[in-house]
Amino acid sequence: MANTRSAIKRIRSNERKRVRNRTLRSHARTAVTTARTEIESAGGKQAEAKVHEAIRQLDRAAEKGIIHKNNAARRKSRLMKRLHKAGSAKPA
Repeated sequence: MANTRSAIKRIRSNERKRVRNRTLRSHARTAVTTARTEIESAGGKQAEAKVHEAIRQLDRAAEKGIIHKNNAARRKSRLMKRLHKAGSAKPA
């Protein structure tokens, strides 16, 4: 257990930050999963909307330092790659 007042305060602030980070990371992961599911099932405008929502969530998490900016960029790139691949396969 922490001995100093500053260490005790640090424990409290770290817990607040952990909860906030966990929430935002969870929202981003859920948005990515939803977008991937939508791409695989239907595609089209709805999938595009879900992908853009996932990108918003990833950007928000990266901006706040919850995930690294390159991690967000990689995930966005993979999502867009799936979307374009599904879009080109549907009309044919």
